[in-house]
Amino acid sequence: MSENSSHSQQKSGAGSEQRTVQQQQDQRDASAPKAGEKKEPAQAGKHDYPAPPLPGQHLEKPGLEHQMQLKPQFMAPDYCGSGKLAGMSAVITGGDSGIGRAVAVLYAREGADVALVYLAEEQEDAVETKKHIEAEGQRCILIPGDVRDPAFCRHAVDEVLHAFGKVDILVNNAAFQEHAGSLEELSEERFDLTMKTNIYGYFHMAKAVLPHMKRGSSILNTGSVTGLRGSKKLLDYSTTKGAIHAFTMSLASSLLDKGIRVNAVAPGPVWTPLNPSDQSPDKVKEFGAQTDMHRPAQPEEISPAFVFLAAPSCASYITGIVLPITGSVGE
Repeated sequence: MSENSSHSQQKSGAGSEQRTVQQQQDQRDASAPKAGEKKEPAQAGKHDYPAPPLPGQHLEKPGLEHQMQLKPQFMAPDYCGSGKLAGMSAVITGGDSGIGRAVAVLYAREGADVALVYLAEEQEDAVETKKHIEAEGQRCILIPGDVRDPAFCRHAVDEVLHAFGKVDILVNNAAFQEHAGSLEELSEERFDLTMKTNIYGYFHMAKAVLPHMKRGSSILNTGSVTGLRGSKKLLDYSTTKGAIHAFTMSLASSLLDKGIRVNAVAPGPVWTPLNPSDQSPDKVKEFGAQTDMHRPAQPEEISPAFVFLAAPSCASYITGIVLPITGSVGE
């Protein structure tokens, strides 16, 4: 056989293999979901979580969890405590419901006493959260008020010190969110309300707790995926979340020498009262569908990150990070 003939056979064999692979892939492509077809939600835990379509419910602000048709899942039944926060005390703003409630329950499961800060209208939710904290064997106090008021924030910390004798962890989580179609729709008063709740409140609470914190203490801030990439319908809310991320990194640098860590968690869509009290019923039905997992998170899927970042045994070498938990790849 000539050298040219051998080369010709090799080329023919390679081309045949390529055609075989191509035909196999063409068959797979033909049976794959077409563009625009609804994809099944990704479930990576031990049980399935709710996915769109969700109940098309619109809540009156501030949004009460006990009024939600589909109750958020916050108990994290597969999470076993191991004393990571034993002997510590924590104050959680927006602690009555949603992410705050889920974090409060896990903090108690890890051995921390918990103070809940919330709006007076949210009393029923706060009482329910308190029951769950006490069921975990820990103490809980309720402190209704408005974090926009620096005097109230100082009062809240005094209440924590009176009840628990110290404050080791601050979770800044209270938030206001309301969509707007354009910049023109945002009044000065509305922008001010969002700024003062979402970023001033974090500032006031951090300033109030700081004189009482010691080495090993930590501050955790709830950021958002909107603070990472923006949102055209949440101009003011996204602005505050971006500010929270910068505040986190800056405060972490400022407090490093004191041995106090500051971190943030930036969730994507989470099924809490915040969104049904913002969006229209038709939007709520598809909430979270745009993520790669095609569903929103439940609060119990977010709360373990707050334990990890608060616990010195887990995160003593971590400060100034913004941890995205978005349900999408690479965010």
